[in-house]
Amino acid sequence: MKVAIGSDNNGVVLKDTLKEFLQEKGFEIVDYGCHTCDAVDYPDVAFEVAKDISEGVVDRGILICGTGLGVAIAACKYPGIRAATTHDIYSAERARKSNNAQIITMGAQIIGPELAKKLAEAYLNSEFEEARSGRKVQKIIDKEQELIAAGAVIAETQTCS
Repeated sequence: MKVAIGSDNNGVVLKDTLKEFLQEKGFEIVDYGCHTCDAVDYPDVAFEVAKDISEGVVDRGILICGTGLGVAIAACKYPGIRAATTHDIYSAERARKSNNAQIITMGAQIIGPELAKKLAEAYLNSEFEEARSGRKVQKIIDKEQELIAAGAVIAETQTCS
């Protein structure tokens, strides 16, 4: 599985830790940065990961910022992307199983490296349970397509985390 990983400057240390851990587990990792602690705008990284997931360049993604919220909001602005903020193992697993999320997000200022490893592993080892949740996820997809076709703009106050 090819996994995108990206962060802003708040998440660079956790990103690098997860990257090494996931490579050791046999995942192919594509690092979208950032690579230093110099300030980086998290939407830029989130948009790039979301774009490549939607185009099939990578299979899934993990995004990290200070809280995990900003990158989730940004990634979800990309059509067809479902990103879920996860800070516990159950949510990381259900992000994929129940919601078919292509991206999980984490907050480097919220969780530590050992929990982050467990979250990533739970998410990446989970598969969508279409028989159970497919109808609900399809409603989300259909509404998004309806809004796009109508030229609607989703208010910035709405999030999908």
